[in-house]
Amino acid sequence: MSIGSILWVELVRDLYHALAHLWKPLYKLHGWHHRVFRKDLTPFNDRIYRDANWYNDLPESGVMLLGLTLFWAIARAFDQTNATWGCALGFLYVGIYVFGAVVRGLGFPWAHDLTDLTHMPGPFEAPPSRWLVNRTYHWRHHFDNQDAYFCGVLTFLDRWMGTALSLKNKTVAVTGASGTLGTALLEQLHRSGAKVIALTSSDREITLEIDGEAKTIRTEVWSVGEEAKLATLLEKVDILVLNHGINVHGDRSAEAIVKSYEVNAFSGLRLMEAFLATVRTNRDIARKELWVNTSEAEVIPAVSPLYELSKRAMGDFVTLRRLDAPCVIRKLILGPFKSNLNPIGVMSPEKVAKRIVRLAKGDARNIIVTIDPLTFVLHPIKELAVSLYFRWFSKPSALPLPSADKSTEAS
Repeated sequence: MSIGSILWVELVRDLYHALAHLWKPLYKLHGWHHRVFRKDLTPFNDRIYRDANWYNDLPESGVMLLGLTLFWAIARAFDQTNATWGCALGFLYVGIYVFGAVVRGLGFPWAHDLTDLTHMPGPFEAPPSRWLVNRTYHWRHHFDNQDAYFCGVLTFLDRWMGTALSLKNKTVAVTGASGTLGTALLEQLHRSGAKVIALTSSDREITLEIDGEAKTIRTEVWSVGEEAKLATLLEKVDILVLNHGINVHGDRSAEAIVKSYEVNAFSGLRLMEAFLATVRTNRDIARKELWVNTSEAEVIPAVSPLYELSKRAMGDFVTLRRLDAPCVIRKLILGPFKSNLNPIGVMSPEKVAKRIVRLAKGDARNIIVTIDPLTFVLHPIKELAVSLYFRWFSKPSALPLPSADKSTEAS
């Protein structure tokens, strides 16, 4: 019951926070919280910081206390003996938040550093966390999209509501854009508010069918081996989706081996490294992401040996680079969808793309979309085992985490 009471008050706080962005009377109080910080998380001034604690943080703590009292009353109706002791930890937990709001509001100089950890300035030490809210995660609520990232400590509500990743106004580039899945991904990303860029080897502009109207989108032509050509573009890209690939089917010639690894693994690796090199500031570490289509061929036969081998190699590259990556990297583990590479695929690429985007918004780091239930069992086991092996028997990369964004410190 003790743990349950804490989980309950966190849910109450996060629901209150989300409601404050939907209901104007509540936002009049919560809005104070969004007036406080510059983009480097330093307060504009001491006065507004103190006022925000009285107008937002203390009322929010009061809602948590009210929610916990309701929880205690219901628990007591079922179990009078254990309800009070069971909720004692919850009341202590809420008391810490009430105490923090009061001492910050009174202006004690030590209060901010001790009780306001998600608003500490300085370089971010890690990408947005998956389960617990860290500074990088919460920064996005202030400066990426205020209508997302509502959670305060645990990310469960955001993951459930699909607000753990906002695609609104993000620049998203997709390789393999002229393929069936690439085009479907571009459409779903566009519908989610992203500014999409098609990266393709085709010499025709990519056109999307949006609500019955044809929309031509920005198209950049490149070919495998020309990854350096995209370096300048990648600087301005928030999310890079590596989706290009080749399937030589039953061919096992030397030429087929080289071609499969070059397209399915080494080209993606070069683009991955070029993109990770663009992550230099706090803003980059909070907003930039890399999505890599590795396929369920990582763990399930694809009836195409060279496709399996090269995709497994790319999957292992991603697992290795995740250990030191300065931004979020997601894997797309996809089953057999109908495409030019797989004309006998059984899944609709449009539905696959829609599912990918929905799971990404729920902050899934390994996005599995398939009809084969074995993949849901085998891939997590394989990913954990390989990740631990790489962590134990390799050395950390020299790739540094970004420094604070100097360009925003005075803004």
